[in-house]
This record gives sequence, structure tokens and C-alpha cells, in this order.
Amino acid sequence: MRLATIKLHGAEAAGIVTGNGILPVAALNAYKGTGWKEDMMSLIQANHIPGLTKWYNEGGKEELETIPGVVPTEEVVYAPLYRNPKRIFGIGLNYVDHAGDIGSAAPTGFPGSFFKMADTLVGYGDDIQLPKLKEAQKTTAEAELGIIMGRDCRDVSEEDWESAIVGYTTILDMTEESILKGNDFVPGNPRYLTIVKNFPTFFSFGPQLVTPDEVPDVLKLEVQSVHNGEVYAKNTVDHMTHLPARLVSLHSSIQGWYAGDVLSTGTPRAFHIQDGDIAECRIVGPDGFEMEPLKNPVVDLKLH
Repeated sequence: MRLATIKLHGAEAAGIVTGNGILPVAALNAYKGTGWKEDMMSLIQANHIPGLTKWYNEGGKEELETIPGVVPTEEVVYAPLYRNPKRIFGIGLNYVDHAGDIGSAAPTGFPGSFFKMADTLVGYGDDIQLPKLKEAQKTTAEAELGIIMGRDCRDVSEEDWESAIVGYTTILDMTEESILKGNDFVPGNPRYLTIVKNFPTFFSFGPQLVTPDEVPDVLKLEVQSVHNGEVYAKNTVDHMTHLPARLVSLHSSIQGWYAGDVLSTGTPRAFHIQDGDIAECRIVGPDGFEMEPLKNPVVDLKLH
């Protein structure tokens, strides 16, 4: 099953993706008399998505096509997948190729990790704003596989990691690379990660949440960094230094997880973005599998 948050009647509402568009959960509740939560964060925190998925896979997919209230695909306006997760957790340099971009070696013992603030968050079609700060001279965008945590948990084993998640999504994570590389100490100095990762609009995610049952082997997914419609770099999840099972398990034993936390797993390579560009994340897989691409235009605040 795939879900999204769309703009509807001046609000942001969760909906289920159908063959013709997106059916708001509110319309499903009204038609069937059910009581599913009607915004994405509440669906996650109430643990409703597994139940919805079971219904969907046991005949609900076909039933959805008969329920009134679908927003046609051509009229859908996506919002961010949800707002105000307790934590956004990023993994840096998780592919060797990307580590070379900033003159560093890929971390092997423990992953290179950082937090992002919730107010950096935007969604599909929103502007990525390049900072006004004069020292900010080179912003890069990074396409990544996002993992959405489905429950509050600690000490999850690697074998049981999928029990802690509720789905996957596409992510664009931005870095103000000139500050990261241009200061003292060493290239790519982690002392500056808080600064370079937390400008407004520096984290886009969505537009859809894909439930794990639709992804039989996450290790075979290919993440593509796409710059102005051209694939700049791509790599498969099985080439990560730290695989999703380890990332979920390890961090569950450090800070733990809350339902709705976002784990951004690292990029094949970053690409330089400038005013007027379109940054895009595509994720594809075997047998024609693909996620809805995430696209964001770029606006340089120094010029506008």
C-alpha cells in the first residue's frame, strides 16, 4: 500500500493511493464507518497503518476503486509526508563514492550520523532555498532512501529490524558544502554538520510512504540522484557501508526510536544545485518497482 499527504480544503490530509488518484482516509471512514486516523503522523503513532495495509491486501485495494471522494491524480497537490517528527536522523558518507566527494573515508566502525531539525522540512514541489548567508557558496542535494519508524522502541535486533518500521520514502537532504569544506581542521569536518545541515528547506521528503510489504528486498532498491532530469549518480542499497538493518538496530540501542522518526540512509553522491535547478530523488527496483519521484525546484535567496 502507498499513502500520501495532500492539500485538501485548506488542510493537509492523509490518503491512500489508488489507480485513479488519492482517496482521503476521511472519505474511507465516512463511507465505511471506520475510525482510522486521518493525518499521517496520527496514523503512524496510533499504529493504524499495519491494519490498513492488511485490509488493503485482503480486498481493500479493489474496494477503494468504488468509494467516492477520490482526488484525481491530475488534481493532487502533495504536502510534506507529515510535519514535526520528533527526530530526523541522517547517515553521512554511507556510500564510498560520496565519501570521496568531500575528501573523507567512509566510516566503517560506526556510521557517520547527524540530527536535523523538524523546521528544515519541506515536501514535493516546495522550493529548496539556497541561503542568504554570504559564506554559503555551494549547496549540494543528496537523494536518499528514507525509513519511517513505526513504533517507540529500544534495543531492536538486526534480525527484527523491520518490525520497528512502517514504511519507506524518497528524500532529498541538502548540505551547505562550502562551509563544511572551507573551514579549519580537516576536510568535511563534522564540527560543522549542525550548521551545514539545518538551513530552512534543507530536508524534503515524500511524496509517498510505501509500506514494507511492497518492497520484498530493500537491498535491491536503486537510489538515484537526479539533477535537472539527468541521473547524476546511482547505487543500490546493498552497497551501503552500513545496511538498513544495522542502522535501525544500532541506533535503537543508542538514542532509541519514536514512532514517526525519520532515518535518512545516505546518498550515492551529492550534486551542486543552483538557482533554477530541479533536484530529484528516484528510487527503483526489480520487476518494474518504482517509488513516486520526489522533485523540488531550487531558489537562490541571494538573487531573489
